[in-house]
Amino acid sequence: MRVTVLKGGWSAEREVSLVSGKGIAEAARTLGHAVTELDLGATAGDGATFPDRLLATKPDVVFNALHGTPGEDGTVQGAMDLMGIRYTHSGVTTSAIAIDKELTKKILVPAGVKMPGGRVVRSDTLFDRDPLPRPYVLKPVNEGSSVGVAIVTAESNYGTPIARTAPGPWQDYPELLAEPFIAGLELTVAVLDHLPSGIGEPLAVTELKPTTGFYDYEAKYTDGRTLHVCPADIPPMITAMALEQAALAHRALGCKGVSRADFRYDPAQGPGGLYLLEVNTQPGMTPLSLVPEQAKVRGISYEALVGRLIESALA
Repeated sequence: MRVTVLKGGWSAEREVSLVSGKGIAEAARTLGHAVTELDLGATAGDGATFPDRLLATKPDVVFNALHGTPGEDGTVQGAMDLMGIRYTHSGVTTSAIAIDKELTKKILVPAGVKMPGGRVVRSDTLFDRDPLPRPYVLKPVNEGSSVGVAIVTAESNYGTPIARTAPGPWQDYPELLAEPFIAGLELTVAVLDHLPSGIGEPLAVTELKPTTGFYDYEAKYTDGRTLHVCPADIPPMITAMALEQAALAHRALGCKGVSRADFRYDPAQGPGGLYLLEVNTQPGMTPLSLVPEQAKVRGISYEALVGRLIESALA
């Protein structure tokens, strides 16, 4: 088949997308497909020529390897729907909801998924008062890969309240999501659609152990900065709960192909200490990425994973 791998883009995750796209293209060629690699472009202005450039590749299917806006928020998905082109991963509505952390909560919490409390705050109000008791987390509402995340503690050098000159996401985003900080372990679960049923199957639970600081963008994509323990060394009950909650989130949001659910688990709280933080509908496919790693644990090679996502898009 003619497979166009869509990668790059102008989000903060552009470089990660380029690496994902390269690996996906190589795997698709190994599977015997005729592959075209298409960079969406490095600036928003490049989006104007995207439809013509994509149609020129005459794809049977597009492998969406974009991360962040506009490849993960429904924009690109909507364009491909209008062009009648099939593509991997989730569709317009799911993408638009899942990229918005606050909107995701409004869908998942009523469905039975436990998530932290918190609220969206204007960044300029942080200089007057803390939105929550410390420690708390501030994060952009519509970013992935822990871009722009700050943990505000009583000992942090941001000031009390946060100083206007302090470096942090409040300098770059007009609004931020404030959530209570959950102590404990960083866990993640990939959910892969089973063919031909299309039902999402959770693969494994991975614990992420940053060597320094917390699991931020640099820790995710710098070799040696994070230890991956898969399967995670946690109580069997917590493993079962994480797998079930990730699959429930995948279904409730209407995810397709593959998704990845990120959790925090506080052992001091026992079974009640597992919280889902967010769902990623376009998880990375780099050598350091978690979905290929969990697939490998389940006996699914990188090439087979790419093949299954292509088949899922065509199903």
